[in-house]
Parts: sequence; C-alpha cells; structure tokens
Amino acid sequence: MGEKAVPSPRRRRVKRSCPSCGPEPGGEEKKGRGNPISVQLFPPELVEHIISFLPVRDVVALGQTCHYFHEVCDAEGVWRRICRRLSPRLREQGSGVRPWKRAAILNYTKGLYFQAFGGRRRCLSKSVAPLLAHGYRRFLPTKDHVFILDYAGTLFFLKNALVSSTLGQIQWKRACRYVVLCRGAKDFASDPRCDTVYRKYLYVLATREQPGMVGTTGSRACDCVEVYLQSSGQRVFKMTFHHSMSFKQIVLVGQETQRALLLLTEEGKIYSLVVNETQLDQPRSYTIQLALRKVSRCLPHLRVACMASNQSSTLYITDQGGVYFEVHTPGVYRDLFGTLQAFDPLDQQMPLALSLPAKILFCALGYNHLGLVDEFGRIFMQGNNRYGQLGTGDKMDRGEPTQVHYLQRPIALWCGLNHSLVLSQSSDFSKELLGCGCGAGGRLPGWPKGSASFVKLHVKVPLCACSLCSTRECLYMLSSHDIEHHPTYRDLPASRVVGTPEPSLGPGASQDPGGTARACEEYLSQIHSCPTLQDRMEKMKEIVGWMPLMAAQKDFFWEALDMLQRAAAGVGPGPPNPES
Repeated sequence: MGEKAVPSPRRRRVKRSCPSCGPEPGGEEKKGRGNPISVQLFPPELVEHIISFLPVRDVVALGQTCHYFHEVCDAEGVWRRICRRLSPRLREQGSGVRPWKRAAILNYTKGLYFQAFGGRRRCLSKSVAPLLAHGYRRFLPTKDHVFILDYAGTLFFLKNALVSSTLGQIQWKRACRYVVLCRGAKDFASDPRCDTVYRKYLYVLATREQPGMVGTTGSRACDCVEVYLQSSGQRVFKMTFHHSMSFKQIVLVGQETQRALLLLTEEGKIYSLVVNETQLDQPRSYTIQLALRKVSRCLPHLRVACMASNQSSTLYITDQGGVYFEVHTPGVYRDLFGTLQAFDPLDQQMPLALSLPAKILFCALGYNHLGLVDEFGRIFMQGNNRYGQLGTGDKMDRGEPTQVHYLQRPIALWCGLNHSLVLSQSSDFSKELLGCGCGAGGRLPGWPKGSASFVKLHVKVPLCACSLCSTRECLYMLSSHDIEHHPTYRDLPASRVVGTPEPSLGPGASQDPGGTARACEEYLSQIHSCPTLQDRMEKMKEIVGWMPLMAAQKDFFWEALDMLQRAAAGVGPGPPNPES
C-alpha cells in the first residue's frame, strides 16, 4: 500500500474572502491543514502595491471577482501607481471624478491604427506612440503626415519616413517618427475636403501668454490661431484675439483664396474671419476683421455645441440637439435637399433648420451627403445617393433625414466623398466596421464593387477604437477610451414604438393617429405625477425633445419654458392640484 502524503506544518494556505460573503462553509480548521490566512489581514497599501504591477486588463478582471477586490482594484491609489508606470513623465493626473483611473486608461488604450488600400500587405498597422502623449483626443491625416492632439493640449506631428527593415531593406513607413508641434492647443483643422492633397496648411487654435500692457505687470492668456505648413511643421502665420474672447473649436469652409475660419466660443456663439491661403507664406502683417456669424446674429438664443464643415457647407448642432445648415453652392444644395426652391445665392449664410424627431448627439458631413445620430442611437442619412452611400439599400437621393433601421447605437460615423463608414459594437463588446457606397480603390475592404447597404468590412478593428477617417490611400482608426466621455444613448420610449409618426419615414408610410393620442396621454400622465412646478417644467422640456417637431419649433418651446421657469423661480411651488 502506498504511503499517504503529509503536508508540511510550515505550509500555510492563503484564503481570499469577501466581507460581504461571510465565512467560507466548512472553513473550520481541518486535520492536516494549516490555519487559512485571509487576504484582508494584509495592509491595504501592500495589496494595492501588489495589484498595481498587474496589467490593466488583469486589474479590471480581478475587480470583477468579488466585492472586496472590486473596491481594492477601483481605488485611486492603485490607478495612480499604474498611471505612473505607464506614463512616467505625466506630472498631473488630469481632471474628472476619477482622475488617476481616467489618466491610466487613456494612456493604456491610446493608439493610432491604419490600413493602406493599395499594395500587397493589407493588414492593420500601428503608428508610433509618442511617450509624452496623454491619451489621444483627435487626429487628422494630411497630405504627407498625421497630426494628433492629446488630452493635455499637446499637438504631435507624426511623420512618414524611410526606415530600415529587419531584413536590412529600406522601406517607406507611415507615422513612424514624431515631434511635438506645439503645446496649449485646443483644436485644429485643415482643408475640409476629403482628398488630403489639398491639406497644405494646418490651423491650430491655441492659448498663449501675452505680455501685459505698458504700465502693468504680469501677462494675460489670449486665444490665437497659428498656421503651420503640414509638410515641415513650420509656423507661417499667427493671429491673436482679445483676452475676453475664448474659443473651443475651429473649422474651415470655402476655397483657398476665400478661406473662412469659423470659431465657436465657450458661450456657443459663432465668429468668422476670411483669409487668403495663397498669401500666408508672404512675410507681412495685416488686420483681419472678426465678425459674428449670421446664425448667431439671427438666432441669438441658440447656443451652438459643435460644428462640422466641408468645402461648401456648414452644420451646427445646438446644446438642445437641434441642427442648422448653411449651404453655399446650388449644386450641393440640390444634392442635399432635392430642390433649389429655398436657396438664395445672395444670402448663403442663412441657417436652415432640419426637421428631426429627437435630439442629435453627433454628425458626419461629406461632400454632398450627411449622417446624424440622435439620442436614441438611431442613424439618419440625407443627400446624394448615387453610389448607395446613404446605406438605404437603394440609390435614390433623400431630401430629408431618412432612418437606417438596421443600424443602431454607433460609436462613430464618417461620411466621405461617395461612401460612408460606421463603427459599431456587437453584443460581445467587440468592434466592427461597416461601410456602404463606392468601393473603388479598395476604400471598402472586401467589397470592391461597393454596396448600397451597410456591410461588414474586412478590417480588424481595435478593441477601444473610438473614431475613424478614410483618405484616398488609407483607412485610419483612433483607439482611446475615456471613462467619463462616451455617448450615452437612451431607450426609445414605448410611445415611439407604438406608433408616433416619424417625419423621415416618407409619405407612403402609414401613420397611426391613435398611437399619437396615446403618447400624448402618457406625456400628460408623466407631467401630472411631478410633485413641484419646477419638476413639471423640466419634464415638459424633456417631452418637447421627444416630440417630432422641427428644430425651430423645439427651440421656441424650450425658450418659452425657460422664460416661464425663470418667472416662477421666486414663487414657492405649492402642492400639485389634481383638478388643474
């Protein structure tokens, strides 16, 4: 008979226990075993220090095992050590509710990936990662290089260069070297056309310290626009604004000789100025007039949240989710709206409101078509559909926003010259890239003949991809995960599903008046259940956003409700009257 192995008396077993789970069943000391040691007996600082050496993926997985490790792995001390290990040169943790965790995840997930359309190798490659970058916020490919803006306001210049391969061969490689172009940047832009050949200059919106006036001490921070040559990174022009004006976004529109710079202020106002790009490289100084854009003059109550532009049109999204359009050429206007009836060639800056059923969160603007994503994650396409770039399954133009019913809750949307791309997430949290439209030149990998519907492209998408861009030669995807800024879609109300008519369904779709009536009754019931007058006002604002009204009508109701709410602010709301 074989001998029974006896454990060494010096061997002790470490037990992982969770305070919410209680003692382990049968946890009393067993014959032949040492006393178990709970991991909770270790000092918390020691546990955090040990966990901080794990990879970020393992730290997240360990935090999902039990309540105790969830609290330990979610502590800011753990993420501070991880962040210092990932980015030793990061001096500050940044901002936010969880600054160290946010900074660590931003730097762990950052990456720029690209796939060339031509050549033998058609696989996803990764660009060089600047060690000084604090996450990736935005990127823009130009004619020869790529520019990346991080969350600390540093703009990086990623260069294409000739490098030596492992086999000793000299080869041309994209985005393989980097330098710091400038610091203190807020935003940047270049020629809005899809073809990067036209992107000769880079316009950078930045903040710079300016010396004080004569007789005063100290300096003031002023916003400015600096213009750089994309080929060399040399600064050729600079314009500085008054210290009282603070901007947050810049876009370009128009031709090179009449390039209009649109600047969005922190208060939601749009200012514009015009420059001649063909004279920027001439060493001279002159004064440029900064004027309030017509959309802010004619609609002063509007607070613009973001802008998008191409060569001949501009799109504005308000903080309430309304959409306004400027179209500057008759051809693009006809492609977008199917008619020239309301086009005025003498007043091209007049904003046109789009009729949409819900608040718009973000958009994509191509040459003659556009895409919109609302708060419920629905995608609406509009414009020219000659190549099927709207993804509606046919090649019929759409003069109003038309919903793509089989796509919902996208992560990113991009519209090009004659094709569209959607970055989406499947049920197992993996990412996939869908595309439609023209497939010439390999711009829809796996679909050389194109498609009139969104189809899954043969591209391996990074796990944390958040934005994308396509040029004539290459497809780019930016990887970065911000735990505090991501599109939060709402569930579609039951009243919408029952039969509320959508303006984009077309004249042939059946509309159910009974469904609309039931939806209104449900809205009244929700308002009646609010305990105070202020709560009823807020609920009414929310309901106005749900109703299929035009953007101008929604803005009117929201402004009127704000006026009533401000007027009633000094009166204490009494109990709700059931008979009111």
